[in-house]
Amino acid sequence: MHFHHHGYVSGDPRVQPAAGVGINRPTQLPDEVDVLIVGTGPAGMLTAAQLSQFPGITTRIVERRGGRLAIGQADGIQARSVETFQAFGFAERIIAEAYRITEMAFWKPDPADPSRIVRSARAVDDTTGISEFPHLIVNQARVLDYFGEFMANSPSRMAPDYGFEFRSLEIGEGEYPVAVTLLHTAGPDEGRERIVHAKYVVGADGARSKVRESIGCTLAGDQANHAWGVMDVLAVTDFPDIRTKCAIQSGTGGSILLIPREGGHLFRMYVDLGEVDPKDNGAVRSTTIEQIIGKANAILHPYTLDVRNVAWHSVYEVGHRLTDRFDDVLPEDRGTRTPRVFITGDACHTHSAKAGQGMNVSMQDGFNLGWKLGHVLEGRSPESLLATYSAERQVIAKNLIDFDKEWSTLMAKKPEEFESPSELEDFYVSTAEFPAGFMTQYAPSMLIGGTAHQDLAAGFTIGKRFKSAPVVRVCDTNPLQLGHQAMADGRWRIYVFADAAAPGQQAGAPSPTADLAAWLADATDSPLAATPEGADRDAWFDVKVIYQQDHTSVDIGAVPSVFKPQVGPFKLNYLEKVYATDPSADIFELRGIDRGGVVVVVRPDQYVANVLPLTATAELAAFFAPLLQARKPVEA
Repeated sequence: MHFHHHGYVSGDPRVQPAAGVGINRPTQLPDEVDVLIVGTGPAGMLTAAQLSQFPGITTRIVERRGGRLAIGQADGIQARSVETFQAFGFAERIIAEAYRITEMAFWKPDPADPSRIVRSARAVDDTTGISEFPHLIVNQARVLDYFGEFMANSPSRMAPDYGFEFRSLEIGEGEYPVAVTLLHTAGPDEGRERIVHAKYVVGADGARSKVRESIGCTLAGDQANHAWGVMDVLAVTDFPDIRTKCAIQSGTGGSILLIPREGGHLFRMYVDLGEVDPKDNGAVRSTTIEQIIGKANAILHPYTLDVRNVAWHSVYEVGHRLTDRFDDVLPEDRGTRTPRVFITGDACHTHSAKAGQGMNVSMQDGFNLGWKLGHVLEGRSPESLLATYSAERQVIAKNLIDFDKEWSTLMAKKPEEFESPSELEDFYVSTAEFPAGFMTQYAPSMLIGGTAHQDLAAGFTIGKRFKSAPVVRVCDTNPLQLGHQAMADGRWRIYVFADAAAPGQQAGAPSPTADLAAWLADATDSPLAATPEGADRDAWFDVKVIYQQDHTSVDIGAVPSVFKPQVGPFKLNYLEKVYATDPSADIFELRGIDRGGVVVVVRPDQYVANVLPLTATAELAAFFAPLLQARKPVEA
């Protein structure tokens, strides 16, 4: 955590000094805003949290409810999401209160008596060490609380505007071209409409999105044909794996996906209600909680379930639907104008809940979009950057739906329909990287470079998330994870993996690391040259260096100054960007980094954008050039 560089801080360092729109922030929703976000679900709140780090931008997030969400439908938190929480500063705290999944048990009919179920297998949740972060279960409402806290502590002092329902929008001309009609749903003005003008609108208003409808997008895909009852309950049971994630298949028909919840007692059951008649017309949704409990008891035989309290329950039909675009630009208009309205999360992709993907993929929609809006509105990047949101995320959503179709189909199969007895658990283990969130790979674009130099850092796949590894910080000798030092502050990361020479020990021989450092610091075509005058040198680009030596062999005084930028009003040297290898886990070996030295460029949303040799300054300049066609930055 970085603080004191503006003077001594005696309070909570997570509370950043108010700046820009955060100074005397109006409590009432303004008539004009830069970004209006509709909906305080995971996608909307993460987008808002990211934009809260841009205090020169007026961002407001509206919600039709009168206050915070009390209980959320989503609860599965994949490791990629916990990585994201680390960037927003609350991974450790949410891990402490969450349920952690380490194994999954599989129960099937007893061959000797198919009316009974028996445990047939166990599967370790992460057999390959995909991430140093765990797979968690925690109420969605708590996730939203943490994002809300991050927003409130930000320079923007952002907070949701509750009690506003989206009605419609129209896109016109002018500085604030999107006219949004909202309806007061609470307070003294309840029932009254008002219009807010925005530069950009983000629809994060769920599967029945009115923002999606307003831009002419429709969800297309498979009709729902299988129903599930879901319940969060407190119960007394003799089922031995009640605190272990389980897939349970009975010989009498039906299955259960059991998800233990946080706190030691609560658990969720997805109970198979069977195929839905096309002429059902939604009648299955009237299934009572008593019927769901009865079905669960039948599947669990010979074990029993005595439900003492129901926290929440619902009935849903599995459907897989996707919009063909995630913004307001029609296919025939691509390249002729840039988007003004975006949709995220369930507004643009719906699927079953059983793979634990909805909240996770939705949050990555928001992470992808938030920093792009910030960069465009601050003048760092051209408006063309915004077209990459739909281009990148629509493909990812399609991949998710394809995966979920296979998983939900397997979950609904009868035991006798499987090709092999272990088909379900084999699929769970073999596809673990996808639901964990680590198969996302963005295609080459203005944001993702080519693969000509990928072999220089095989473990940092271009287009995929930056996979952390251990290093040692030189200034204080602390061992830590390199990826955990990147906060969700909207900055690009430039990781310089040094050549074999230690700093100051080149003995007159040319050093690619020293040459690159000089270019980054002084060249007119260096990306750092775009940093606004008067801002800290690392305001837009966080440049870190990792030496091949252990920390005792790195003379921090000889490290080039670009890796120790002066920050704050006192121009203090920031020494925490200089790292050495951890001899017990050499990052160069772990990630296949060429010993001749490599530059790894990472986007603000933690995805690897480019891999280049240290000498490729022209290529590095060319990569950033179209992203830095900056207008004058917004004054904070």
